[in-house]
Amino acid sequence: MKILVLNSGSSSVKYKLIDLEGSKDETLAEGGVEKIGLPDGFLKYKREDGSKAIDQLGHIDHLAAIKAILAKLTDPTDGCIKSYDEIEAVGHRVVHGGEKFSESVLIDDAVKAKIRECYDIAPLHNPANMTGIEAIDELMPDVPQVAVFDTAFHQTMPAKAYMYALPYKFYQEDGVRRYGFHGTSHRYVSGRVCEFLGVNIADQRIITCHIGNGASMAAVVGGKCIDTSMGLTPVEGLMMGTRVGDVDPGALTFLMTKHGLTADELQKIINKESGVLGVSGVSSDMREIDAAIAAGNERARLALDMYMLRITKYIGAYAAEMGGVDIIVFTGGVGENQASVRADVCASLGFMGVEIDKDINAATRGTETVISSAASRVKVCVIPTDEELTIARDTRELVK
Repeated sequence: MKILVLNSGSSSVKYKLIDLEGSKDETLAEGGVEKIGLPDGFLKYKREDGSKAIDQLGHIDHLAAIKAILAKLTDPTDGCIKSYDEIEAVGHRVVHGGEKFSESVLIDDAVKAKIRECYDIAPLHNPANMTGIEAIDELMPDVPQVAVFDTAFHQTMPAKAYMYALPYKFYQEDGVRRYGFHGTSHRYVSGRVCEFLGVNIADQRIITCHIGNGASMAAVVGGKCIDTSMGLTPVEGLMMGTRVGDVDPGALTFLMTKHGLTADELQKIINKESGVLGVSGVSSDMREIDAAIAAGNERARLALDMYMLRITKYIGAYAAEMGGVDIIVFTGGVGENQASVRADVCASLGFMGVEIDKDINAATRGTETVISSAASRVKVCVIPTDEELTIARDTRELVK
């Protein structure tokens, strides 16, 4: 079954065409359109030989972007299918499902209405996700579509973990609570690491660390999420590339009052100008932070120390919450590729029996690997995430 996976953002559409044939999963094509709505929009894609290419598209909207993707998939030279008819279903990443969705669903008018009801708590994401759904409605009206929600995996959290200590009416009337994000990634890596290690997930206490420009962690017991670091929005929790993470709300109201900031101005600061970028003044890219540290930049060093401390604190908190930990998983751009971050975080966890093999860790980039030593009481692994494959598998099961 050939399934098109779409991740529609406010100014981009990422795609993968995946062929799920029995136990064989093959990515036939992948790429994305960027700078939607700007004069220099473009499509980047991977050719059959693995080389990368770019097509300039100019000023386009989401509908034109998805038309360009479908045209590339069916292109006589660079395409991999002869016609749209070979695409049997489309799976969409949808960021926020609120309390309305605890699993992936076939998209119909009722589902669309519920996705729209979440616009007010995910104004940057859900409307963009919906544009992808509506574009497929127009271009391929007879093809079934599936929504896979970032928040769904976290709906197993108990109330004591997801509630905020605000007046209860804000939960009842406005749905203000912790929802969590990156759920598709946390679900994939927590399941995959158990397959990789040959253990039964029902018996495991797992901490999943999705560490990238956006970052979150989850405590997973018996395959179910019991806590996660992101909250009502993706701003809470870990220090991220440009997001502030945990911060005293009083500090935010103080800054709003002192500097006369509007809500939109504050949103920009905490989402786009904070985190590693805000502290270092250098970049949100860890490679550039490492280079700045090597050059003696103290603020870059401070930013990295803060970044790693936050990860360590959440691991400690989740280990206490679960009554111990059996597996720690690193994934995401930084988690999969930044050996120094993994090493420094794990160096603080010796009291839990965590010990990594320094040579194996240093050599590991983006591959499924056990990086803990034989003596370690906790298995520490790197598992590259594959959210698109998870979306494709959910789509196949629902369509069948």
